[in-house]
Amino acid sequence: MKIVSWNVNGIRAIIKKDFITSVKEINPDILCLQETKAQDAEVEKAVSELSEYQLFTNSAVKKGYSSTAILSKIEPIAVTNDMSVEEHDQEGRVQCAEYVDFFLVNVYVPNSGQGLKRLDYRQKWDKDFRKYLNKLKKKKPVVVCGDFNVAHQAIDLKNDKSNYNKTSGYTQVEIDGMTRLLNSGFIDTYRNLHPDKEVYSYWSYRFNARARNTGWRIDYFLVSKNLMNRVEKSEILPDYFGSDHCPVLLELSAD
Repeated sequence: MKIVSWNVNGIRAIIKKDFITSVKEINPDILCLQETKAQDAEVEKAVSELSEYQLFTNSAVKKGYSSTAILSKIEPIAVTNDMSVEEHDQEGRVQCAEYVDFFLVNVYVPNSGQGLKRLDYRQKWDKDFRKYLNKLKKKKPVVVCGDFNVAHQAIDLKNDKSNYNKTSGYTQVEIDGMTRLLNSGFIDTYRNLHPDKEVYSYWSYRFNARARNTGWRIDYFLVSKNLMNRVEKSEILPDYFGSDHCPVLLELSAD
């Protein structure tokens, strides 16, 4: 089973940049999108050419903001949106698709913002999201993918020293949030399989960052520990364009 996660930074924008061709070329069984920045009907229209997939959306209350979508060739048992925590459930950031032998959670974690003005909120989010995932994990194994808006280790961003505790996505608070999540029984599949690889999944649109490969690895596939033996491949796909993020991929073997 091939699962792909991609922060598209606006589904209506990326659709004009060979997105459909890219998806057909990668050919995932399940595609998780973050930051669609569109309402349900707009997402449906944008991806209408991908008719082999069932579409499930979670759009923010605020139009043109945040929002997530799952496209699946395999019919899920059920799909639910949000964490059932009122203060977190307005921005379309979480989806959970239940399959026979695991839950798949698609997430767009809040950015701590310019000047770290949302860092306190981010800390609360991390705690509540961890609790949500661990509750799911008690029922069956969990795969969680998406834009986590944190570089967990120095190897995960180009300029670690100049960004540490100054830039959203690389503060000790955010690093600790990811560490606690991993310590609660999840594995970062890419880093597990590629302990020394410096590969990034996000590049700012400014300063010619992508051409210079001044990037961050903030897009992840995590799995609960009892699923790691089924992980055949965890890759970052930097040759696909259209967003300031590239897609990331997970392949699972049959049980």
